[in-house]
Amino acid sequence: MEPEPGRRAPSAGRPPLDSEISERGKRLREPPSIGFGVERLGLASLRHPIAVGLAAAVLVILGLVGIRRLEVDDSLSQLFRSDSAEFRQYEAVSKQFPSSEYDVLAVVTGPVLKRTSIEALRNLATDLQLIDGARGLVSIFSARTAPTSGRLPAPLFPEPLPEGQAYDHLVEAVRSNEILKDKLLASSGNLTLMVLALAPETVESDRLASVVEEIRSVIDTDLGGTDLKVQLTGVPVMQLEIRHAIERDRILYNAAGLLAGCLIAVVFFRRVSFMLIAAGPPLVSILLALGTFGSLDLRLNIFLNMMTPLIMVISFSDSMQLTYDVRARLIAGMSKREAIADALRVVGPACVLTHATAAISFIALQASESDLIRNFGTAGLLATGIALVAVLTLMPVLSLLLLRRTDAFAENARKADPGVGGLRHFCGYIAGRMVDRPGLYTAFGLAFTTLLAIGYLQLQPRYRLADEVPGHEQAVAASDRLDRDLTGSNPINVMIQIPPDEKLYSARTLGVIAEVHQTLARQPGVGNVWSLETLRAWLAENGQRSDADTVKGYVDALPNFLVRRFVSADDRAVLVTGRVRDVDASDLLPIIHELDQKLAPVRQGNPGYTVSVTSLSAIAARNSARMIDKLSRGITIEVVFIAAALGFVFRSVRVMAASILPAIFPVVATGTLLWLTDDGLRFASVVALTVSLGLGLSATIHFLNRMTLDLATMDSPELAIEHATVQMGPPLILTTVVLSCAFAITVLSNLPMLRLFGWLSALAMLFALIADLLILRPSIALLYRRNHVN
Repeated sequence: MEPEPGRRAPSAGRPPLDSEISERGKRLREPPSIGFGVERLGLASLRHPIAVGLAAAVLVILGLVGIRRLEVDDSLSQLFRSDSAEFRQYEAVSKQFPSSEYDVLAVVTGPVLKRTSIEALRNLATDLQLIDGARGLVSIFSARTAPTSGRLPAPLFPEPLPEGQAYDHLVEAVRSNEILKDKLLASSGNLTLMVLALAPETVESDRLASVVEEIRSVIDTDLGGTDLKVQLTGVPVMQLEIRHAIERDRILYNAAGLLAGCLIAVVFFRRVSFMLIAAGPPLVSILLALGTFGSLDLRLNIFLNMMTPLIMVISFSDSMQLTYDVRARLIAGMSKREAIADALRVVGPACVLTHATAAISFIALQASESDLIRNFGTAGLLATGIALVAVLTLMPVLSLLLLRRTDAFAENARKADPGVGGLRHFCGYIAGRMVDRPGLYTAFGLAFTTLLAIGYLQLQPRYRLADEVPGHEQAVAASDRLDRDLTGSNPINVMIQIPPDEKLYSARTLGVIAEVHQTLARQPGVGNVWSLETLRAWLAENGQRSDADTVKGYVDALPNFLVRRFVSADDRAVLVTGRVRDVDASDLLPIIHELDQKLAPVRQGNPGYTVSVTSLSAIAARNSARMIDKLSRGITIEVVFIAAALGFVFRSVRVMAASILPAIFPVVATGTLLWLTDDGLRFASVVALTVSLGLGLSATIHFLNRMTLDLATMDSPELAIEHATVQMGPPLILTTVVLSCAFAITVLSNLPMLRLFGWLSALAMLFALIADLLILRPSIALLYRRNHVN
């Protein structure tokens, strides 16, 4: 049999052959465990395979029961949900003024003001209000003519509609109506907005999908045959699209991620049994983790939906390492049980440590202010523990069950093993080049990483609400149309809380409302401003009394659902609401700050009144940059902590120093790519980099584990590095390809955050492999060059 790739003759201490693994394995029976003895779970499973198999079957059944309990959290505010005073205030406003959270916005485009279009739209307005679950509708048909003394004003659109020149006059009156202009009707006359308010219990129940489907059906029926087009948006529609995308993605990635891993494993191992051994624990890990999430009421959301490919990554990497090592030992002539036991003793501790570094990444997310990201970290921590136990306990059971005729397999593999042989030759070549001139390659790696770090530091935090919503659905397109034609689709609110000694309709309170309304209306970037002041100004412009009693009389005549959009049920708070475009939070933040400053004189001149700028848009603008920046700084802390942990576990300062550059490289390389593509640091990207840091260190840990074992028996550190690379390189390359494929599949998602998370994680894994082969090898060789005994 040909020797393994290496540059030295046997007398000079060349890397040993596979046939020598058995003898070396005996000398490595009891190395100091970097896994703190946790790998012994696998040895216990090897001794009691039937009991472990039965326990696994029971747990899988329970996991399937838990999966049935999984629910979806589709709230758009979930990313900023926290225990902060600001978010509590936002929740209070949402409860007191249940408007935007429950509004379905129908964006109607086309020749809106044609006589036939108006007739069809009026029928639609009537039919929409009859849908079960609807509370009321605001549209151009809500507008009234100028009031006359002592009488309620008539509808702006009379029944029947006038004809000829009279209809032209009506169109002109509609275009110039201050209630409608640039609020419910675009100045071009080719877009109108219909706001259908749904009951909160409808939006929060399983009936939402059927209600939205009924809305679409009514629209198709009433507007069929016209030239009008309708797109739906608003929080309920966005929530529904998020829910559908999450449910679709859950099925897709469970199947596609596993299929990708299985196909690559079959091609590599050339035997289905090894594929099943490598892929079985990841599959069980996914079932048990999702079942645990369902049992603990950890709801699927835009981040937790990423957990399926992550579980695949966490468990498949180490499952592949163990399976490959068992295969190598069988080829070397070991018995089945002996091969499994030795693999658990030698590779098992590294598997424990890789899971520990992944766990550190998830623990780091607990520093986030967002409940959503903290829950993602908690779920990741649970999944990591489940994956570790599944890999260590199920690999021995599946190996005992599925491996048959191992002697014949070993004989055939010794004669021809092109897949593994090719990768070993490649790894041997790389290792030989790296240890020949370690100083040069280490200096180059340091310089290149520093250059990439400069690019990474140029990244700026970015966030848009559209990041959370499926980009290929109509909700985003409709919101974009509102941004262009009606000054914005996202609400921005100013809540005024009335002091106990004042009443809602007192002159002072109405004066404060007017000041706030005018300030908001004059603020650049804000449009479509509504409040009680809108009604009072309309009365004044039409020559009517606008005193408190008159305003109160008109408010009492309005539908209750409409009043509650601006006045709380106890009359102790009012809302002045506007709209802003869905722009990046960095562009919106100056508008929020400027508005707050302009409202300062109102607060100072009216002591006792609380005037607060709130809404999801305001919270996102104020908090997104700070939250993303905090997570980004946490990556640096995580790198230092993981490097120190590795140094402690391996009892080596050299290991600690050597692991820093490979840990940093994939983060700064991926970040620089974001910068070069003119993208910023978003929630999904910073979470992807944080998690990938821990997962990407898997290759580093497995190599260092093998290298430190080889140092005890080999003549030089260079030889130990080469042998460890040849032994561990093929499965490391294979697992990186598999894991990158598992992450890359997420680019098929409709959720922008999940797509971004997926391709960034895939790139980070590939960059981690590059760093492991081209930076770690020369740097560790340089540090161990003079004395290989640490």
